[in-house]
Amino acid sequence: MESKPQKMPKVAKVKNKAPAEIQITAEQLLREAKERDLEILPPPPKQKISDPDELADYQHRKRRAFEDNLRKNRSVISNWLKYAQWEESQKEVQRARSIYERALDVDHRNITLWLKYTEMEMRNRQVNHARNLWDRAVTILPRANQFWYKYSYMEEMVGNIAGARQVFDRWMEWEPDEQAWLTYIKFELRYKEINRARTIYERFVYVHPDVRNWTKFAKFEEQHGFISGARKVFERSVEFFGEETMDEKLYIAFAKFEENQREHDRARVIYKYALDHIPKDRAQELYKAYTIHEKKYGDRTGIEDVIVSKRKFQYEEEVKANPTNYDAWFDYLRLVESEGNLDSIRETYERAIANVPPTKEKQFWRRYIYLWINYALFEELEAEDEERTRQVYRACLELLPHKHFTFSKIWLLYAQFEIRNKNLTMARKMLGMALGMCPKDKLYRGYIDLEIQLREFDRCRILYEKFLEFGPENCVTWMRFAELETLLGDTDRARAIYELAVNQPRLDMPELLWKAYIDFEVSLGETEKARELYERLLERTLHVKVWMSYAQFELASADESNVELARRVYERANLSLRGANEKEERVLLLEAWREFETQHGDESSLNNVIKKMPRRVKKRQRVQADDGTEEGWEEFFDYIFPEDEATKPNLKLLEMAKAWKKQQQTNDEDKEGEDDDDDSNSSSES
Repeated sequence: MESKPQKMPKVAKVKNKAPAEIQITAEQLLREAKERDLEILPPPPKQKISDPDELADYQHRKRRAFEDNLRKNRSVISNWLKYAQWEESQKEVQRARSIYERALDVDHRNITLWLKYTEMEMRNRQVNHARNLWDRAVTILPRANQFWYKYSYMEEMVGNIAGARQVFDRWMEWEPDEQAWLTYIKFELRYKEINRARTIYERFVYVHPDVRNWTKFAKFEEQHGFISGARKVFERSVEFFGEETMDEKLYIAFAKFEENQREHDRARVIYKYALDHIPKDRAQELYKAYTIHEKKYGDRTGIEDVIVSKRKFQYEEEVKANPTNYDAWFDYLRLVESEGNLDSIRETYERAIANVPPTKEKQFWRRYIYLWINYALFEELEAEDEERTRQVYRACLELLPHKHFTFSKIWLLYAQFEIRNKNLTMARKMLGMALGMCPKDKLYRGYIDLEIQLREFDRCRILYEKFLEFGPENCVTWMRFAELETLLGDTDRARAIYELAVNQPRLDMPELLWKAYIDFEVSLGETEKARELYERLLERTLHVKVWMSYAQFELASADESNVELARRVYERANLSLRGANEKEERVLLLEAWREFETQHGDESSLNNVIKKMPRRVKKRQRVQADDGTEEGWEEFFDYIFPEDEATKPNLKLLEMAKAWKKQQQTNDEDKEGEDDDDDSNSSSES
């Protein structure tokens, strides 16, 4: 027989796969089950016991159930507690006591078990049993504070004060936490045992040596009228903590105690002692309290001392946060100097100068170097210690990295200090050393000024020669050297110096030098030499200011034809600038020339200059970027001079030709428009 193929069961097809309109969540199912109380079993029916046999049967069944639970798991203390509480409810105290003892054999370190056991004994007024239990509990578990609290409380409630005190004494032998000691003290105070409480405090502050506890001890003495005792407690606490572990809270409490006793001088001494010995970062509250005290009871000097101390603390914080904040050091030093304590000022200066800038860049040393300068000035002017001042200057000069940079003011100040102390040889030696190690313009000038004041002109000449060898391009040096020779009456040397100067290949400010040279010749009345200098200068430059100065010079000269000479200079200048195509400078020249002719010329000469004046026109030019692309147009003003137009006669003809060509183009366009209109009219007629 052929076996039929096994048919697969048909899978039910879901026609509508869209979600239902109302969605039911698991939370909703649980909430409905809770509301309908589906899982809550009905309570068992109440059973009324009517005779002793039925009671005995009930107790037997319950005890067997409890014992079965205990056999299943002896370590579950809740089963023991339920069993014992049930026996107690049946007035079977002895049985309950037995159950508790069995439970203690299982877990004698369970605090709840001991508490329930003793509470049962106390409820049933079994005081001796409870006392024995407490005694056993505190012996086995002496660190469980609950036992000690309840034990002492029970003894106090039954009126056994001596027994309670004995319990506290046993407890204190274990050195419990602070609250236990305070509880013992309150217990003694309830029975007016002040001396006993003081004895407990004596032990307490050594077991728990905290500032808060010493303060409580002192307040206890103060509250009970023992003022001297409170002061002794504070003094003992200060000795106990010493200077290494000083706390501002203790001194604030001590000072406020003295303030309450109107001992303001004592309070002030306490505040000052604390401020001198406690680190500044841990004395903020102390500063506030001291300030308030001085504002209440101090005089003006005391208040100022407080403010100074507070500002000192602020500066200390600033320099501690950033030791290279030299502005903070300056303010701090100014404050310390106002107090006048030399040792403190020196110590602060030494701390300040110890913060050397970390890099060898001059910009970071500019503020720092003034610390050394102020230190040296303080030693010289305030402390009047010559040797220390010299040491400060030398230490500063040794510290400076002269190969990278130097500070001329330090060398000069040191030299001036030595001169003030009549030590000229040392001053010259130091300045010579400075010029050898790190020559600078300021050093040369300072050294030269010093020798001029000493009237050592030969030395000045030597120094100027060295100075010019060091910087031959410095025009000011040449000018001052020549001025020195002029003052000394040696005009030939001065003129030679000027000649050397103007022949230098490179100068930083040649215009000043030439002006000084010309003024020098003018002051000597050498007009021809001054004129020669102007001509030599014009060979080098054609600047408009040189021409204008030349014209003013000619005008101011004593010659009778000075106006004509000045006019010639203006004419030469105009021709020169016209050839150089310097339009703006030429305008300046013509304006000056016009003003000159207005004051010193006649009408024809003035009209001649006015004809040369340009007219200003606005023009446009293309603007090109750096990469050559065009960025648009910009407007600018240009000057058109009549002289330039006269030299270009074809310019006007070209403009007229352009205008004619433009007119012709417009005429041709109009004619083409008329022809187009005629053609359109003829086509419409056809």
